[in-house]
Amino acid sequence: MTQTIYYLICGIVTAGILTGIVLMSRPNTARHGNGISALCSLVAVLASMWYFNILDNVTLWVCVALGSALGIWGTYKVKTIQMPQAVALLNGLGGASSMLTAMVLIMEGEPKTTFSLVTAGIALFVGAVTLFGSLVAAGKLHKWLPQRPVVLPHHQFYALLSLFLSIAFMILLPFMSSAWWGIFVCSLAFSVIFTIRVGGADMPITISLLNSLSGVAGGIAGITIGNPLLTAAGGIVGASGLILTQIMCKAMNRKLADILFTQKRSVNMATSVKNPEPVSNKGSRAPMDLTLRGANNIIIIPGYGMALAQAQEKVKELSHCLEEKGATVRFAIHPVAGRMPGHMNVLLCEVDIPYDQLYELEAINDDFASCDAVVVVGANDVLNPAANTAEGTPIYGMPVFNAMAAPKIVICNYDTKPGYAGVENPLYQGLPHVRLLLGDAKDSLDILLQELKEN
Repeated sequence: MTQTIYYLICGIVTAGILTGIVLMSRPNTARHGNGISALCSLVAVLASMWYFNILDNVTLWVCVALGSALGIWGTYKVKTIQMPQAVALLNGLGGASSMLTAMVLIMEGEPKTTFSLVTAGIALFVGAVTLFGSLVAAGKLHKWLPQRPVVLPHHQFYALLSLFLSIAFMILLPFMSSAWWGIFVCSLAFSVIFTIRVGGADMPITISLLNSLSGVAGGIAGITIGNPLLTAAGGIVGASGLILTQIMCKAMNRKLADILFTQKRSVNMATSVKNPEPVSNKGSRAPMDLTLRGANNIIIIPGYGMALAQAQEKVKELSHCLEEKGATVRFAIHPVAGRMPGHMNVLLCEVDIPYDQLYELEAINDDFASCDAVVVVGANDVLNPAANTAEGTPIYGMPVFNAMAAPKIVICNYDTKPGYAGVENPLYQGLPHVRLLLGDAKDSLDILLQELKEN
């Protein structure tokens, strides 16, 4: 393959990937966009193998076969609820490939330019941070590691020290090839130190940032080995991930620097509300004013508890039952509901909830006061009123749903413990317009369905 043809393919593939990303930004075309991007990625791999004359490398094809088999196996093995940690792991694998590419270039015996060594050092650093940071994030999401923020003594000092040492070793790399060990160790330390401090509602932002870093690492690795296609594709992933990260930060009213470098904000119990443990009303009939009978304008707020209970099918059934009785049903989707961006959208679309029934926070938050009822399914932090009053808590200042303003609230949560951020929720205080259905979300939704069918 000539260079001209290869560059032409690079342009077409890059345009295809961009088209796929644009399509993925709209729910009704997301699947087509994902397919186009996947196809372009396959063409990119095959074209690069052809251009660099490695199509006849048997070992490489064996690796491709093993990776493909593992990916297909994961498609069927990984459950929808496990998608956040799966995404984190895939981000890490992207970083690992860039890290290993940089290591090979540094350690090979051929003469290297200062430019190639500098870019290799940067690729090694960003790739290692992506890999080990993603592994920590996946471990937290899968509950192999503590889910809450972990803050070490002098945490910020060690984070900055490991970062500055990584930069120092990158500067030394053109003069001392063994400095790559320092980059590797310091980047490993930095990634672990900054990731273990993240928890609560900040986790979706971290996942988005690591996604961006995987693209940045790939783009820099492409510069290192002189592959423009890898550079372009990595740049696209890095830019799109960074844009998503900025959107998430804006939605949470947080600054990225605060999430990465500010000490953990402790829960100030003097300003957060300590609630008594309410009693579940599963065993008794709810008062008529706390059922969904006669409600014509209903908002459903899904959360991570819905994912844990795999209750999205029951949510769909409840929505359908209400609509049959003439009610209007909308779904309020918080940007950080779940454990990654778009988690609730994926779960609801899985059971064919129409796209036009999903509303983001800004589009629906003013409607809670005028609706007839709110049904909460496994959500806590995203509607916790303490976010507006409890200074010093992890969710203080985060925009939340104004569910408290609704005339009637039915909460289908497992228990009354604080959410992922660890902040007590005033809605559990036994308010007269709040009905608590504690236990498995599927069972709670069955109660609501039975009450509706008895009408």
